Amino acid sequence: MRPSQQWEPAMRIALEQGRTALATGDVPIGAVVVDGDGDVVGAGRNVREVDADPTGHAEVVALREAARHRGEWRLSGCTLVVTLEPCTMCAGASVLARVDRVVFAAHDEKAGAVGSLWDVVRDRRLNHRPEVVAGVLAEESTAMLEEFFASRRG
Repeated sequence: MRPSQQWEPAMRIALEQGRTALATGDVPIGAVVVDGDGDVVGAGRNVREVDADPTGHAEVVALREAARHRGEWRLSGCTLVVTLEPCTMCAGASVLARVDRVVFAAHDEKAGAVGSLWDVVRDRRLNHRPEVVAGVLAEESTAMLEEFFASRRG
């Protein structure tokens, strides 16, 4: 099994969250937080449009739900799985939440903060640096995003 393959089931759940966001008019990005046993303890999708919330990114929604589920803000032992490389806000939130790793599908060359444009999660000046796994089911995520943005342009 290739290293990223273990994250495919969780990424499929995140992709489903992204499809739900698409149905509500939001950018189709989904995220889940899984604990050390592989159980989903938080799930989220973009809700910026539907909730008129600038912080309504899938990662933030999933991290909040996971923290409520666990009863604490520290998410040590957990993994954030998201369909698009996190932005600076979401990368920072993953560091602050102390997740063990960030797993993402598609790179975001315009706003990615986990290696593409910035690398917030591996910044040595911060007190926590999660492991990063990139490219899990990237083709599926990219196709969903490209279809969404093509429909907006055309």
